[in-house]
Amino acid sequence: MSPGLAWPLILELLLLGVFSGFMAGLLGIGGGLIIVAFMTVILGHQGMPPQHVVKIAIATSLATICFTSLSSVRSHHRRRAVRWDIVRLLAPGIVVGSVAGAQIVRALPAQVLTLLFALFIGFSGTQLLLDRKPKPTRQLPGPPGMVGAGTGIGVLSSLVGAGGGFVSVPFMAWCNVPMLNAVATSAALGLPIALAGTIGYIVAGWSVPDLPADTLGYIYLPALVAIAAASMLVAPLGARLAHRLRARQLKRVFAVMLYAVAGFMLYRSLTG
Repeated sequence: MSPGLAWPLILELLLLGVFSGFMAGLLGIGGGLIIVAFMTVILGHQGMPPQHVVKIAIATSLATICFTSLSSVRSHHRRRAVRWDIVRLLAPGIVVGSVAGAQIVRALPAQVLTLLFALFIGFSGTQLLLDRKPKPTRQLPGPPGMVGAGTGIGVLSSLVGAGGGFVSVPFMAWCNVPMLNAVATSAALGLPIALAGTIGYIVAGWSVPDLPADTLGYIYLPALVAIAAASMLVAPLGARLAHRLRARQLKRVFAVMLYAVAGFMLYRSLTG
């Protein structure tokens, strides 16, 4: 970390890592939704250029998910909840979509990006809260459909800096994958999303001239170190709780969290 980094900032980042790591294990979302929302506030208070704050928050969020997802999926895998057959089918499209999404972000104004984030999260929360039952005969699509779905998940995840759980969990639930398996599988999918998106954001921000110090592309390294360290420690605790909750309870927790983040980011977008 930078020698001049203030201890209050370090503490804020560590606390953010603890909370996001716990939610990553509990809901299979990689913690990115929470990290992006609060990092925009934290970095804004540090005097960073406002046109870069949201992009830095998204890029750093994806980088932290590389570490958090490893910790979370390990815990879920021990309980045999991860559907690795689904991971293998979605991962190729996710990698392509994540890299493409990072390049799209470079051309988008920060306020538009924040608004898109809020709308996507609110839509996902509504689908889960309504708890509409899919047709009993509905199943996951074939390999071409899964690659296409993975590409869409990757693009959206890269646009908003999340591990993809806000899209992949509702998608799998809609295809009659049990909620616990959907959460666990989403945690595993977070790694290819995060790796591809991180590389994309490093490339996209490499030649941007007015980024702050201690950045690699759009990734803010001090935040990456602090958040990743804290989140990896607590992600297994969230995963344990997920295996104790009923599917309907898990959906409600997921939906309420999504609404809270969407409302906050919508407010940020509308107030500039």
